[in-house]
Amino acid sequence: MSASAPIKKAALVTGSATGVGRETAILLAQRGMHVAVNYSRSSEEAHETAEQVRAHGVEAIVCQADVADDAQIRRMVRQCQESWGRLDVLVNNAATTHFVAHTDLEAMTAEKWDDILAVNVKGAFFAARAAMPLLKASGDGVIVNVASVAGVSGSGSSIAYAASKGALITLTKSLATAFAPEVRVNAVCPGPILTRWLAEHQGMIEAAVAMTPLARASTPEDIAQAIVFLTLDAGMVTGQALVIDGGRTI
Repeated sequence: MSASAPIKKAALVTGSATGVGRETAILLAQRGMHVAVNYSRSSEEAHETAEQVRAHGVEAIVCQADVADDAQIRRMVRQCQESWGRLDVLVNNAATTHFVAHTDLEAMTAEKWDDILAVNVKGAFFAARAAMPLLKASGDGVIVNVASVAGVSGSGSSIAYAASKGALITLTKSLATAFAPEVRVNAVCPGPILTRWLAEHQGMIEAAVAMTPLARASTPEDIAQAIVFLTLDAGMVTGQALVIDGGRTI
């Protein structure tokens, strides 16, 4: 009698239609995990990501949800449970920003603050809260939050964005303390990444690279590799915020 196949673990990656989220979903699939691909508006790209995930012999589901909406997040986590009966990994990658000069305080309106905090902080909390029972049941649950060096240095696309990422780092530490040892929680803090998000802000990238010892911006693959490391290869790491910026903030 042949031994039964090992049970595959399952991951949910928010904002995984493109960029860092897509690369993370693909790398997790390469490591043998089923993946839930989340998107808010980019349906076509999300289904492309799912096909690339399935190409590695695992399952993928595509989940439309605005992470700022608690009910939609809870529905998405239920989809994972109904599909696989488990959830072992949550990557909070979905994010938003408004590009506002830090000196232009009046332009940083209440509406822009609300947009940024709703996705970058509340969304990550909502996802962690909805997923936590399944992550705890896994016995080896992991959350990785995609923060930013903006949350460390106060730089970035706007003051509100930097503040939101600083809050996400603090949320990471709070959850890591509250839910150990069943669930590990870490964050990555990228510098500028070569994605469509910054495609219209080439000057920002060039200015950052000029101050970066490794003399280049990160690719989505660079950040995804770090996320997967914290997810699968760093069993004694929790409550940490790993800076990935080519040495810019040394």
